[in-house]
Order: sequence, then structure tokens, then C-alpha cells
Amino acid sequence: MINIREARKEDLDDLLHLYSVLYGKTVLKTDSGTEVTWQEMLSDPFYHIIVAEEDGKIVSTCVVVIVRNLTFEHRPYAIIDNIVTHGDYRAQGLATACLQEAKRIAEDAGCFKITLSTSSRLPSTHKFYERLGYNKEGLTAFTQWLG
Repeated sequence: MINIREARKEDLDDLLHLYSVLYGKTVLKTDSGTEVTWQEMLSDPFYHIIVAEEDGKIVSTCVVVIVRNLTFEHRPYAIIDNIVTHGDYRAQGLATACLQEAKRIAEDAGCFKITLSTSSRLPSTHKFYERLGYNKEGLTAFTQWLG
């Protein structure tokens, strides 16, 4: 049975494994900074790590961050990133369920928009996001990688 929920302290290793899948290289706990960052993320009320858990294993995830804002009548906006599903669990609706939970969190926070970020250039990935209501029109995003 699949359980959609927010990440807990004990989920770190499974998440790092999923991020290894996402980035195509091993993501490991490198030092005590990993634990410090993890605790900061878990305790931040505006930072939400959504996971899909099957049989005690995290198999899909996304992150939604609520950003406070002075425009749009002080309504916040949300950014979704780090979307990944383990290859053995794709096409089962898990990413969709995670993204729906992220949207619910954004709506509950009163957000006026959600921006979803992906580095995928695959048309199938873009069509997937479009089926969920996201579009590439009206907003141009630029990335500047630092250090």
C-alpha cells in the first residue's frame, strides 16, 4: 500500500538514494553538515518534503517551499523541485500523488501560484507536468549555478 506523507527524520537515507537516481550520481551523507541541513529542512514550517512510501521504502518524492511575498495582497507562492520516482515504481501515479499533496499544501498556505522546476528536456516529462495543470507559458525562468 502506498502512503503519501511528509518526510520524517528516518527517511534521509531513502531520500539520498532517490536523489542519486535523480542526478545520476551518488548522493551520500558527506559530513555532519548533512544532518544539520536535514534537521533545518524538517523544522522549517515553509519547507515540505513530500514522499510516497511503499512497504516502508521511500519510492517517490518532491519538495515544495512556500515563499513569503509582499505582492499579490501578501499572498505567498510555492516552488516545487527535486521531483523523482524510483525507476521500478514509475507509471503508477506516485509522482502525481506527491505533486497533488504539494499543491494541497500550497493552496492551504494561500499561495497565488506554484512554480515547478525541472531539468528534464524530455517531451514526455513536460507532457506529464502539463497534464497536471502546469504550463510553460507566461513565465521564463533562468538559472545561474553558483560555485
